[in-house]
Amino acid sequence: MSETPAPTVLPTPALGAAGFDTREPVGLLACAGRFPIVFAEKARECGIPVVCVGVAGMADPALRSICHEFHPLRRASLGFTIRAFRRGGVRRWTMAGKFHKHLAFRPWRLLHFLPDWRMARFFFFRRRTANNDDSLLLGLIAEFRAHGLDCVSALDLCPELLVREGVLTRRRPTAAEDKDIAYGWGLAREMGRLDVGQSVMVRERAILAVEAIEGTDRAILRAGELCGRAGFVVVKVAKPEQDMRFDVPTVGKQTIESMRAAGARVLAIEAGRTILLDEAETVALADQYGIAITAWRDPTAA
Repeated sequence: MSETPAPTVLPTPALGAAGFDTREPVGLLACAGRFPIVFAEKARECGIPVVCVGVAGMADPALRSICHEFHPLRRASLGFTIRAFRRGGVRRWTMAGKFHKHLAFRPWRLLHFLPDWRMARFFFFRRRTANNDDSLLLGLIAEFRAHGLDCVSALDLCPELLVREGVLTRRRPTAAEDKDIAYGWGLAREMGRLDVGQSVMVRERAILAVEAIEGTDRAILRAGELCGRAGFVVVKVAKPEQDMRFDVPTVGKQTIESMRAAGARVLAIEAGRTILLDEAETVALADQYGIAITAWRDPTAA
């Protein structure tokens, strides 16, 4: 009488943070700033190989020594990025960092970016009602998905970057500054709903500047010029329907340096939906400059 064969036992996947399989590489499309570095370091700490495509002139060269693979993206080539991910065994990818979108609207942009046919078709010939961030990035995600590459949020791996509720600095906002925050909050939320920008600059319940394509730092500096560095509040919030895979509001040491240069006195951000990079160093720098950082829960959020 033959023996019944023992059932085959499949090896249990080695799981890192947020259920990432440590045997499976994750793709990283990296732009400017600290966020791609922080993500890559956390992935390495968890034993997750990172196949990085770094946008040349934006991505930090330090990524080369942190990531399992690093491919500089020297031209706007969707094909190059997709091939790099697929050859690296990537099935899931994420994006991190600030893309300097204003460069896409300068004269001679085709010569600057040298797009491949796939990118040119996507940017210039695909029908869209607008070229705002959500339309472009959701379209980009769909292009990758068509090639078997699913976009995930970098925050799935490092949720600790999302700021906690409360006053983070030694100095608290004054009563007058709290009124400016409350006034600017709804306006910043509306700008986010329209996908214009995430930040407004407020002084005495008047809007000094609204962030658009130039980004938060430049908008802060513009507000400082308009009020003679007389002190104002920066309010930065997520969009009402924020897709946490991309364009999540992010602040850090550079934000504080821009505020100091412009004469801003308070940074108000949204708890649980804003990335605070290098929290200890950022808060210490704000304390050094006498700047208050406060994180509010949005009263209208579900």
